Amino acid sequence: MKALKKRWGIDSNFQLAVIFIVFAITGSTSAWLSKPVCFWLGILKEDFGFWHTPARLIIIFPLYQVLLVLIGFLFGQFKFFWAFEKKMLKRLGFGFLFKEKE
Repeated sequence: MKALKKRWGIDSNFQLAVIFIVFAITGSTSAWLSKPVCFWLGILKEDFGFWHTPARLIIIFPLYQVLLVLIGFLFGQFKFFWAFEKKMLKRLGFGFLFKEKE
C-alpha cells in the first residue's frame, strides 16, 4: 500500500480507503446503468447478438468516466479523480482536450 500511496500522492490510509470505495461504487453504478441506457438507445441483445456486449462496453466507458469524477466529487476527492481522469484520457489519445495554457 505504501507504493500505491506514494504513486498517487496520498498521505493517509483513510483517503486511500475513500478512493477505493469511489472506484467500487463507480464500477457498480456504471454496470448497473448500462442496461437501461442500452435499452433507451435501442441496443438490445436480440438485435445485436454477439455485438451486444462490445456495444455495451463502449457505452459503459464514457459513462464510467463521468461517474468517476462525479462520485469522486461527492466523496470530497474531486482533485484526485480529475487528475486521474486527465491522465487516463491523455494516455488514450485525448490529450488535446487538456492542453495547458501558456
